[in-house]
Amino acid sequence: MRFVAAKACAGSRARAGALYIGGNSAAPIETPSLLISTLKGLPAFISRDHLGDLPAPDSHLLHVSPIHFLDCPATKTICTIGGLHQMVGLHDHFFIASPRDSLESLPESDGTNKLGASFETPSGRQLVKPSAYMEMITSLMPNLWASMADEVPAWVSDKRNKTSVDRTLRWLDECINLDLEGGKNVLGFVVGGSSIEERKRCATEVAARNVSGFWIGGFGLGESIEERPALLHAVTDSLPEEKLRLVSGLSLPEEVLQGVAVGVDFFDSTYIYHLTLRGFALIFPHNIVDEDIVDRPLDDYPNDCTKINLRATIFRKDTSSIVANCTCFTCQNHTRAYINHLLNVHEMLAHILLEIHNTHHYLGFFRTIRETIKNGKFDLFHKKFIQSRRIHLASVVQYS
Repeated sequence: MRFVAAKACAGSRARAGALYIGGNSAAPIETPSLLISTLKGLPAFISRDHLGDLPAPDSHLLHVSPIHFLDCPATKTICTIGGLHQMVGLHDHFFIASPRDSLESLPESDGTNKLGASFETPSGRQLVKPSAYMEMITSLMPNLWASMADEVPAWVSDKRNKTSVDRTLRWLDECINLDLEGGKNVLGFVVGGSSIEERKRCATEVAARNVSGFWIGGFGLGESIEERPALLHAVTDSLPEEKLRLVSGLSLPEEVLQGVAVGVDFFDSTYIYHLTLRGFALIFPHNIVDEDIVDRPLDDYPNDCTKINLRATIFRKDTSSIVANCTCFTCQNHTRAYINHLLNVHEMLAHILLEIHNTHHYLGFFRTIRETIKNGKFDLFHKKFIQSRRIHLASVVQYS
């Protein structure tokens, strides 16, 4: 694995880069890019065969949570199979593992000073020690993995923020010490809640470790959109330029643009999953580079919405595709009326077709972002994208 931060946008912190995941002949994954969320290695509604309907290599970047494997299959079984790539049959895909949902920490039952993270699982809340976490990482054999983290919501006290940073740093050191490769492929978790000082401290401390990159966590947990840029800047200003940066909790298009503007490379979220589960399809325009709309006056932008609910009766006789001129498998072969029918008779094919479209559409959004950075027009694109939507950011529902 090799990451190169290739081009920064003039007058902005936004940057385009590339993640090389194979040999010299393999196409790199360009950044900024979406880290596609999975359940035990595959997207919730897309099978391995249907992954080929998504644009490559953008769709080869997958997120997996080791916590999903707490119950089954056993770590020994996964190790015997040959790891996650072998188990799901995606040998040319790039897996990044991160727990991502630890919102509280509990003391271990033996009364020692060590702490384990408490995670929600199908079998109830379980306490996971660094040793058990590293056992899962060793069996899964992901390409990159993030250390355990004590993420906290925005409303906690300064003392709690400091404790979360101390715990996260201690867990990082323990995970590296337990790693058979000495932390060669680890992403250091950066937390600190709503405290700028603790964010800076955590970022500086993690950057001092021998890590491959940084996983910026603790966002989407109650902070306001107005205070988020300062928190993001506090982190990215303290991180080296040459290493990759991932962020979780920034899911909506507006939030993604906010992260790109401060130099974030990868975005992990369950936004697409939650949209698909509820029967929503993404329809917002994003191909403004191809259509040269970036240079148009603001008044030329029509009002538009982000998504449509295909369960609604209005789509029962709508024989158009979800988005005109969309090249995804769903839009090329099926209509809104058909998906409306599938949703209303509770046919799982509806979610398969919707997730293919939503993932394809969002990957296209990231492709547009990369083009505007390369052309030096990201700031203008960011401004006009927000204004064209006529959406008050503070009132948008958070999906992840």
